Amino acid sequence: MNRFDKSKLPSRHVSVGPERAPHRSYYYAMGLSEEDIARPFVGIASAGNDSAPCNTTLNAQADICRRGVEEGGGMPRRFNTITVTDGIAMGHQGMKSSLVSREVIADCVELSVRGHCYDALVTFAGCDKSLPGMMMAMLRLNVPSIFVYGGSILPGTYKGEDVTVVDVFEAVGQHAAGNCPLQELIALEKVACPGHGACGGQFTANTMACVGEAIGLSLPNSNMAPAPYRSREEIAVSAGKQVMELLASNIRPRDICTRAAFENAARVVAATGGSTNAALHLPAMASECGIDFDLFAVAEIFKSTPYIADLKPGGKYVAKDMHEAGGVYMLMKTMLDGGFLDPEPMTVTGKTLGENIDEITWNPDQKVIYDIRTPITPTGGVVGLKGSLAPDGAIVKVAGMKRLQFTGKARVFDCEEDAFAAVEARDIAEGSVIVIRYEGPKGGPGMREMLSTTAALYGQGMGEKVALITDGRFSGATRGFCIGHVGPEAAAGGPIALVEDGDTIAIDAERGSIDLEVDQSVLDQRRTKWKARQHDYQSGALWRFAQNVGPALKGATTHPGAASETHIYADI
Repeated sequence: MNRFDKSKLPSRHVSVGPERAPHRSYYYAMGLSEEDIARPFVGIASAGNDSAPCNTTLNAQADICRRGVEEGGGMPRRFNTITVTDGIAMGHQGMKSSLVSREVIADCVELSVRGHCYDALVTFAGCDKSLPGMMMAMLRLNVPSIFVYGGSILPGTYKGEDVTVVDVFEAVGQHAAGNCPLQELIALEKVACPGHGACGGQFTANTMACVGEAIGLSLPNSNMAPAPYRSREEIAVSAGKQVMELLASNIRPRDICTRAAFENAARVVAATGGSTNAALHLPAMASECGIDFDLFAVAEIFKSTPYIADLKPGGKYVAKDMHEAGGVYMLMKTMLDGGFLDPEPMTVTGKTLGENIDEITWNPDQKVIYDIRTPITPTGGVVGLKGSLAPDGAIVKVAGMKRLQFTGKARVFDCEEDAFAAVEARDIAEGSVIVIRYEGPKGGPGMREMLSTTAALYGQGMGEKVALITDGRFSGATRGFCIGHVGPEAAAGGPIALVEDGDTIAIDAERGSIDLEVDQSVLDQRRTKWKARQHDYQSGALWRFAQNVGPALKGATTHPGAASETHIYADI
């Protein structure tokens, strides 16, 4: 018996009735039978490409997913999206494309699903912005959907130690400081990334992969398995089968991603010492379902969540180790026991988060995930800040940091390149607060990450001797006293635009404050002289992004989101 009534599904618009004969002719051209066309159409969106190892296995995983869709009674239709891989875009003008790609990926998936009237969706992503981009599209379209992460890379080995690409970025700083011979840098770069998969530490990709499970959009304990593991094939097939169960039950992403689910996701980010980028992506995802969940809401949760997963860059371990320790659900087991998660939100299993966690047995012998009662630190690995320098907030990752207060004199740069040149030239004094501005969503445009600069500082041994503040972003791989997402951004005339060399800036990550210690009368005088700057991108995708993008506080989104919807695609 057919469980699916095509007359109530979006694909009826391209496959049912005499008037759709021309449409069906295209499906016959691709080898489908009449029975095939009568099945629900399931989009399988892959961010697979040859741009970087994060993405190189995704197409194969997406193709394996077809089997599960077919076994569940559906007809799979694979399509691809772009990605911009941050590790390659980092440290030059290419990084301006990174955040923009999140919007393009979400739009690309939306347009393909809308245009072809797919009934359900399975998405595969590997690198940083492609994960939230896929999940944003799922929430926007609201057809039954499952998110699958392609998996992380295995750690490299250098001189008997596990290494990641961050070690290479930091070695660049060591080389500039004269502490790393060129031949050692070359030897390290050749072994740091030994194969397929996304960066292995708790950087943005793995952070958002944890979010996928915590928020209920991914199958339990599916996302920490490394890309080369054979278990990824089973995960792909299972996702294909399960999306058909969701379609049969009409369980949709917005049924899953409630306010409580977003709060759970934010807690898991904090507990793992995850990427500050989650404070940008969670509000953007929430906007897609009409939930107001801004930077301050995220930061409030971060502040009250213990840090319990000993993961790089603040800790010792990588995603492979977390997978072997029991994965995201092992982490959530102790969090739920400690009262730090809401068990009620629905998940793609068709069960609640609590019901899924009930199937997990705590492993006291693993070393990666601490018991919630004996955390690494009692408050989260990521902290929100607010003050006279950032009235609309800012964010800092404190996992692994020894000092949580910093006061120093400002050293101001109007772009990352100038700051990096000063760092390379060792022209930064200890105790300085480096300010990199006009790198925000509008001002960059594109809100670049600053990993090249922060890693070079760390490589020179300056990582904890200076602070760095920007209206741009930091990589999840960044460590040190690095504060991003300062808002309002300089291009919008925020206080960061008025800072001058020598101004005193005080940061307290314990209290959650960030202040520019300059008299208001002086700032008022500076404002009369301030003029908005014109960026260099006056056409194309970056211009369009700058025209439409909102503040980092709300996720740097480019459209009003579900709050302004008059219809949802899934109901057409």
